Amino acid sequence: MSYIDMRGAVGLTHLFLRERVALGDRVVDATCGNGQDTLFLARLVGPLGMVWAFDVQEEALAKARTHLSEAGCLSRVKLLQAGHEQLAAHVEGPVQAVVFNLGYLPGSDKACITLPETTLAALKQSETVLFPGGIIVIAVYTGHPGGREEGAAVEQWVASLPYQSYSVWCSRQINRPSTVPYVIVVEKLVPGEQCGQPHL
Repeated sequence: MSYIDMRGAVGLTHLFLRERVALGDRVVDATCGNGQDTLFLARLVGPLGMVWAFDVQEEALAKARTHLSEAGCLSRVKLLQAGHEQLAAHVEGPVQAVVFNLGYLPGSDKACITLPETTLAALKQSETVLFPGGIIVIAVYTGHPGGREEGAAVEQWVASLPYQSYSVWCSRQINRPSTVPYVIVVEKLVPGEQCGQPHL
């Protein structure tokens, strides 16, 4: 078994994805960035799978394309220079997983960030293209201007999902400052299966 570094949100995100994504699956990276999650997903789905990867920055997609090409995984990835709020227009669902790594591209323009309105639009579209048993994994960053507002909007949306159809978890590192990234996981339940009843 390969080791996954659990010191940050990306490691925890990959742990959930590895448990749920298999060879031949179709998945979405809603925030491609430099391609770290995209490459991880491409390796999970294998040559018969498909990854749709979205980013608005040409620079980011160029770096992702290079990483994917060097790893021999480019043919299984569709790189899209588009906002993730256009997800439903490009993705041929259903898909097994959708990944969001919110905030800004490390080492790039910090003014170019994901926004509550476009992120919520993308999350709602992700919900509709998700297989039963599939997951949406969201790495939330609140340490930059606008980050807290986006995190609050995401939490409000996931809290509104009916527990009869969705299981929602939030994972935080409680021995670190409150501004460190955290992970939200949404599982679309298989019909006939329900998570535990809420305590009244």
